[in-house]
Amino acid sequence: MLERRSFLKLGSLGLSALTFSGFKSETETRKPIVISTWNEGIAANKAAWNILRAGGRALDAVEQGVMVTESSLNCCVGLGANPDRDGYVTLDSCIMDEHANCGSVAFLERIKHPVSVARRVMEKTPHVMLVGSGAQQFALAEGFPLESAKLSESAQKAYENWLKKSEYKPVANIENSKNESAFYAPKKLENGDWNHDTIGMVAMDANGNLSGSCTTSGMGFKMRGRLGDSPIIGAGLFVDNEIGAATATGQGEDVIRICGSHLVVELMRQGLSPENACKQAVERIIKIKGAAAKDIQVGFIAINKKGAYGGYCIQKGFNFAVCFADDKNFLIDGKYLL
Repeated sequence: MLERRSFLKLGSLGLSALTFSGFKSETETRKPIVISTWNEGIAANKAAWNILRAGGRALDAVEQGVMVTESSLNCCVGLGANPDRDGYVTLDSCIMDEHANCGSVAFLERIKHPVSVARRVMEKTPHVMLVGSGAQQFALAEGFPLESAKLSESAQKAYENWLKKSEYKPVANIENSKNESAFYAPKKLENGDWNHDTIGMVAMDANGNLSGSCTTSGMGFKMRGRLGDSPIIGAGLFVDNEIGAATATGQGEDVIRICGSHLVVELMRQGLSPENACKQAVERIIKIKGAAAKDIQVGFIAINKKGAYGGYCIQKGFNFAVCFADDKNFLIDGKYLL
């Protein structure tokens, strides 16, 4: 007869086997892990994962990850993106590490990788944010080349179309629209997905340290000088290495109103899951906007120190990418309230 002690020992071994084969206990931490906004996050996650799987730092992962999106010369992100209403492409970006070090650039022109300039601001200056010509001057001094100011073909076409009426009417979920005549005229990718004007990424490395990045060209045809939430620490991105990290996408003005990403992290500090923290932040925006909330989109994503992840948005149409293994890089449709 099998003794009780032997039975319990076998049961313990069986549980370990289940955990090893893919099932995780509630107390087990999933790391490393990286998540990012929109369908472009799949490609960005791949670059980030190459660093994380080799034991690299989360900070390096979130920089290299969003650089993939910045390099995409199309009408939605980076130098090929839709311009402001005066015809100039301006870029915003920020980055934050596990020590609460952070750097940001805004209203930056003719520099291909604003996220890398933001990291240099963090590491080589006493400041957090540089903007406009000052940010460009710093980038050039750091060896970043000055790129052409010519619009990409898709952005030029979209801008010419916009000039016919010169109306500024942002459309919710335009990032994933499949209507070629939509306001932002998003470009269809080879895989059938649609790109966007912002990517936010947060990651935890094998050492359990968190970092995040956010980079954007801002809303197409915006007023010259307009900044959204993406380059603002606490709005578009926030990292607290004791609790978790969060980033935002969508109409930046409304993320700024609630210090959105900081709010999500603080809600996780109170014990909420990443998904529920994102949901409460969305609810706060809807409460402020009232009936006008139906005309905008905002989405949040977050991870906590256990590697749990989640996201939430105002309206259907937002998605985010999750990667925590070579064969686990997938897209999730965000839950929504309206």
